[in-house]
Amino acid sequence: MKPGINALIFATVFLCAGVSHTAFAAPAEAKAQVGQKAPQTPPAAAKTTAPADAPTGEASKVSINSASAEELAHAMNGVGLKKAQAIVSYREEYGPFKTLDDLRQVPGLGSALVERNLAHLML
Repeated sequence: MKPGINALIFATVFLCAGVSHTAFAAPAEAKAQVGQKAPQTPPAAAKTTAPADAPTGEASKVSINSASAEELAHAMNGVGLKKAQAIVSYREEYGPFKTLDDLRQVPGLGSALVERNLAHLML
């Protein structure tokens, strides 16, 4: 066989072996429980139950038109108090946001940062 084809086959086998290894790896919870008693609740039930302090659904979303800078900084990933204050200042100067995509107009907020936080925001 040609060297290029051999390299391609080798890379494919290597990739498949790595993927199958990670597919069968135990989750971190299971690794932590090795050598301990079995948990009181079945793992499937434990995964579906959200922690008490973790917000879910609409309640977890923050309004970009009414939230304070502190609330925005807490809710948004990658946004500190300074960027959150820029959002509030922009809102006070230009009026309420009409769409979530309007956040891209705020100085210091890029498209990637806005995209990453859309699930945490509402109007």
